[in-house]
Amino acid sequence: MEVQGPGPGLVLVFSGKRKSGKDYITDLISDRLGASVCCVLRLSGPLKQQYAQEHGLDLDQLLGPATAGAAQPVWVVSDARRPSDLQWFRSEFPQRTFSVRVQCSNETRQKRGWSFTPGVDDAESECGLDEGVHFDWVIFNEAAAPTLDDQLRPILELARNAAASAHQ
Repeated sequence: MEVQGPGPGLVLVFSGKRKSGKDYITDLISDRLGASVCCVLRLSGPLKQQYAQEHGLDLDQLLGPATAGAAQPVWVVSDARRPSDLQWFRSEFPQRTFSVRVQCSNETRQKRGWSFTPGVDDAESECGLDEGVHFDWVIFNEAAAPTLDDQLRPILELARNAAASAHQ
């Protein structure tokens, strides 16, 4: 993978339901890659999108500051919620943005403290990426699934290659 132009060499955009473990997994990736290689960006994209729509503002101008100052070659976006979040990164960093969905059963989510909350769990900010989106990887964060090490191996390899290309 060649770094083309300014910005990151790789953007990994994560999505998943509440209590699916996406923060755990993005933190795990960050720990494995190290702070000099990887930064975790936590968006408030859904709030920014709603604010932009209500106030006639440009979403690009609102999402842009979430990436300001990020100098690492690998960016991990921990909380994409809507198609526009993913589309923004794909348009800003084409061919460098990959999407990852973290999934687990409702039973597993309940064991982690989740319970269905009307108005939250059925809102667009929680369901916007549930259908009609192709993810480059799907991570199954379940006890019975393949180990996270096995599932994350290709993602970490891609990230390490992007970091190595950035340092050439």
